[in-house]
Amino acid sequence: MGKIVVFENVSLDGVTQDPTGEEGFGTADWRAALSPEDRAEWARLIHDDVLDAQALLLGRRSYEYFAARYPRRTGATADRMNGMPKYVVSATLSDPEWNNTTVLRGDLTAQVPTLRHLLDGEIRVYASTELVRALLAGGLVDELRMAVFPVLVGAGSRLFEYGDEALPVTPRPLRLTGIRTVGAGLAHLTYAVERASSAESNRGLPVGAGG
Repeated sequence: MGKIVVFENVSLDGVTQDPTGEEGFGTADWRAALSPEDRAEWARLIHDDVLDAQALLLGRRSYEYFAARYPRRTGATADRMNGMPKYVVSATLSDPEWNNTTVLRGDLTAQVPTLRHLLDGEIRVYASTELVRALLAGGLVDELRMAVFPVLVGAGSRLFEYGDEALPVTPRPLRLTGIRTVGAGLAHLTYAVERASSAESNRGLPVGAGG
C-alpha cells in the first residue's frame, strides 16, 4: 500500500512560491541566505528524501519544471528522479516526454486511492502547491513534511492560503511526528494528517487542480 507524502520548501512566513527564483515571481534564491554548511545539509536532506520515494505525484507546472532540468543532470539524486515512476495530474498535458510518466485525468478521489493500491512505499509530492491543496481538501495526504527556511518573503503563494476559488477544507488536526534542525538555520517538520470523513473523501476533486 502506498503512502502519499508531501514535501515542501517553505519560508518562515509560509510562502512556497519560487524558492529558487527561477520561475520569474522573484529574483531571490532562498538558499543564498544560507551558510555553505546549511546549504550542504539542505541538499543532503533533499537527496535522502528522494532516495526514500518510490514514485512522484506532481501538478503540471511542477512536472514541467522538473522535466526541463533533471534529464540533463547526473548523480544519485538525478538518477532516482529520472528513473522512478512519475504521475502528473493534468487536464491539458498530452505528450509527456520525461521517461516513466503517466498522466492522470479525472477525479483525484478515484485516481489517488488507486495509486495507493498499485504502489508500495512513499508516493512523493514535490513543489505542487495547488495540487497539495486539492489533495488535502479530499483527505488524500498521509504525511506532510516541510523544510522551513529562515527567510521572510512577504508575498507569494502559500501552501495553506485559500481564496474564493479554492476548494473548501474541513479543519483537521495534524499530529507532529518529527522535528529536527537542518544545519544551523533550517527546521524540518513532519506531520501525520488525520483521515477525513468518508463524506469528505468521496467529494469529487477535478483533475484541473493539478494544472
